[in-house]
This record gives sequence, structure tokens and C-alpha cells, in this order.
Amino acid sequence: MLKLGLALLILPGVVLMTLFWQDLTLMRECMAQGLSFDAYAQTCSETEQSFVPFGQRNPTLVNSVMLLSVLGLACCLYGLYVKAR
Repeated sequence: MLKLGLALLILPGVVLMTLFWQDLTLMRECMAQGLSFDAYAQTCSETEQSFVPFGQRNPTLVNSVMLLSVLGLACCLYGLYVKAR
């Protein structure tokens, strides 16, 4: 149970951070070219776009990752609390 809990605690966060940094990299590439970043289309655009945070564009993904991490924490605590057989 402890190994499953650790996997659920760590892996979803790593996946979320990877997706966030990919998004940020695209945004910075557009800004370096002097363009605006269209977050929903994931493209550079010459027209001014309003900033939309990653969490606001992907609420289900962010909430699912947080839920899996809490579940992983609960599994870790259970695995530490119950005596190993």
C-alpha cells in the first residue's frame, strides 16, 4: 500500500508540472518573437490576447491531480499505520 501511495502522491504532480512547463515554454517563445500567445489554440498570434492561467484553462486536470495526490497521501498514511505482515 505504501508503494502505491507514493506513486499516487508523486507521479501526478510530475505530470502536471511537465504540462505546465511545456505551456510556459510555448508562451515564452511567442513573447520572444514579439507576438501574443493564444492559450486555447496553443499558437502565436499577432492580435493581443488576454492572459488565461493554466489552472483556469485545465480545471479538471488540475483538480484530478490534486485528488490523486490526496488519495496517495491517504494510502501512504494507511501503509505506515498498518503493521506490515
